[in-house]
Amino acid sequence: MDTPESQHRCGFVAIVGRPNVGKSTLLNALVGAKVAIVTPKPQTTRTRLLGIKTLPQAQLIFVDTPGIHHHPGSLLNQRMVERALRTLQETDCAAFVIDAQQGITAEDERIATSLATLRLPVIGVVSKIDLMTKGGLLPLLERAARLLPEREIVPVSAVTGENLEELQNTLMAALPVGPALYSSDELTDQSERVLAQEIVREQLFLHTHQEVPYATAVVVEEFTEKAEKSLLLIRAVIYVERPSQRAIVIGERGARLKQIGQAARLQLEAFFGCKVFLELFVKVAKDWTNNPDILRELGL
Repeated sequence: MDTPESQHRCGFVAIVGRPNVGKSTLLNALVGAKVAIVTPKPQTTRTRLLGIKTLPQAQLIFVDTPGIHHHPGSLLNQRMVERALRTLQETDCAAFVIDAQQGITAEDERIATSLATLRLPVIGVVSKIDLMTKGGLLPLLERAARLLPEREIVPVSAVTGENLEELQNTLMAALPVGPALYSSDELTDQSERVLAQEIVREQLFLHTHQEVPYATAVVVEEFTEKAEKSLLLIRAVIYVERPSQRAIVIGERGARLKQIGQAARLQLEAFFGCKVFLELFVKVAKDWTNNPDILRELGL
């Protein structure tokens, strides 16, 4: 007879979908902590990011991926899409997220076609159901079932938590039997330096508009812990592509950069549980989104 230990499951779950369907919000809700930045803008996630959920009977290792789209444009976007597609080759199952409010689009249909060629379990996740009426949701679920034949479809709300446990159990059942790969207190594989970069970038996205957020990158050049003072010293450079974008990020008399810095510092202090001294600098790196060296520094 199998022992409980022999039935422990562990594996990687790719969270995939087109841009801005709520993948990072779903990841944070499933993990139970904020490990991925979230903004209302599409293509916020740029790199592969792990969120780890450890349960007595399983360890689910969620892989948040950039949004998949078929006209990526710049080298940055090309590498983001390549990273998302490559992740699917390295995981044990996929959670394909569809935005209930926007409905099933041609891009969703293309992604479903790509997923159908893979030899891994795919679970359809219809997200943001808190924004839908029951009458509007049912036809969408029927269409999702036709889009993903013989696949399980789970409607969820990451905001209210509705059906998250059902989704978790469905994903868990799709994972292979095996021991945990991470310790029970780990929530992500990201270094503290990278998490700091992402928190600053989140505030950049929230405080700038139109094309500016997508022309920015953040690199933490100094991350020093002063244990005796319970203080973190963080020095970060914000890269933009043009002088006009630099002016926008800085703002009149430095007002916008100050707002970004203050908001990021509060997030950093809440995350790290100590005082943070944050310095931000803005530099122009012409056409950095097509610069392989800068993209490599960003992990792309």
